[in-house]
Amino acid sequence: MRPKIYARQSGRAAKIALILLAIVAAAGVWLTLDEDVGKGLKKQAELKTMEVIGNVATSRLDFGDDSEATHGSAVDLIKRPVEVRQIADNIHYATGVGNTIMITTAEGNVVFDTGLVLQVAKQLQALKEVSSAPVRYIVLSHSHADHIGGTRFWQEEGTEIITHGDFLEEQRYLSELEPYQYGRNRTLFPWMPAWEDRPDIAMMRYGGIEPTITVADWQSYDFTLGGVKFQVIGTPGAEGADNAVLWLPEQKILFTGDFFGPQFPQFPNVFTMRGEKIRKPMEYITSLDLLLTLKPEIIVPSHLDPTVGADQIRSSMLRIRDAVQYVHDETVAGMNAGKSVYQLMKEIQLPSHLELVQNHGKVDWAVRSIWDYYASWFHFDSTTELYPVPASDVYADLAIVVGEEALLSLATNYSKGGEPVHALHVVEIALAANPDSKHALQLRQQALVALLAAAEGGLRNDYEIYWLQSRLADTARRLATGPTP
Repeated sequence: MRPKIYARQSGRAAKIALILLAIVAAAGVWLTLDEDVGKGLKKQAELKTMEVIGNVATSRLDFGDDSEATHGSAVDLIKRPVEVRQIADNIHYATGVGNTIMITTAEGNVVFDTGLVLQVAKQLQALKEVSSAPVRYIVLSHSHADHIGGTRFWQEEGTEIITHGDFLEEQRYLSELEPYQYGRNRTLFPWMPAWEDRPDIAMMRYGGIEPTITVADWQSYDFTLGGVKFQVIGTPGAEGADNAVLWLPEQKILFTGDFFGPQFPQFPNVFTMRGEKIRKPMEYITSLDLLLTLKPEIIVPSHLDPTVGADQIRSSMLRIRDAVQYVHDETVAGMNAGKSVYQLMKEIQLPSHLELVQNHGKVDWAVRSIWDYYASWFHFDSTTELYPVPASDVYADLAIVVGEEALLSLATNYSKGGEPVHALHVVEIALAANPDSKHALQLRQQALVALLAAAEGGLRNDYEIYWLQSRLADTARRLATGPTP
């Protein structure tokens, strides 16, 4: 299997950066207008800016065979055109990376989630063609950028913004850790611009959204607008502590945000790999039990398309609930039995009647997160865990003592024996002493290719595949560039 090389086009990137700088400069002129005189013009200028930036960002993506992004639901979402689809007479949604949903009433409209900021201009225009009535309420499912990006553009004078009570805290930490998390996300989503090349303007940053109404865990805020009854329910434990859903009890329609992930049904990403606060499995189960009592007939997520059918929805929700409960209980039982986290990651699998797609959440990562959630970072396995000295600090010396030839022979044997992770462990030791070793880099490449093939032929977890692709790209660059200066 030939490893894919995901080359970044520096010349093209430079042109894009220049375009973005010009756009930002133009936007800055508009933003200096007197607030009383130019408020409407400012918003229009910002929308135009977002539209142009969004078009540029989309145009830089090439989804051919040698593309940086060739797999997964995230890619499918990026390629998804912005168009309006109808769920009921009074419910429409604009597709995109994140759906923006609008419920119309005789007294104004309710908007659920506001999508990615780069798509807000198209989504807003498309939905305003359905109804240009005032937006009375905006309900935000949680604080992620692909759900809140268009809020300031949808918000009007007197618009109420409803969120979970933890929304501001989630915005705070995401804002404070933005550079760190941006780097992690860019590794997993390589089509993102580099941190230094991103359009650094206020309308694209976290923060600045102030809810006017909040809901607590497992509590609801009920209101009626134009004869339509609404319930906003706090459902923690899903894509964050600040998760909330919107329920239309008379129509039996549930707007779920990312409560179930981008697909339904699937094993949820209640335990994220990409780096956010550890989520609480039992809170998720409690939230899911509450939603089961509603008996929804239509589920409308904020990604991809609705699911219709009360029986199908209920059976899928039960399977998700029971799968998370099973993984939780088996992990706790294993901990109590004295098993290590690595034993449990290997041993715990969903039984056949609870099998779920794992392209978003992944069972073995859930096991590790549950372990860390309950037992923290010290696993009582090694004294060295207590001190700021990672094992990698001795790798170079170990490689010198053992010898590169012996290490690479061992790595080769592991690789031939179908143990690519073992091979990677050994290769990392060899590379610590000789980072430019072609043989070691080739063995690293071989192990990564084997892991990628297994991932693509198995559970097809998006984040695992993106990570392996990024490591392959790094290895290919090191093999191509020669010795490090």
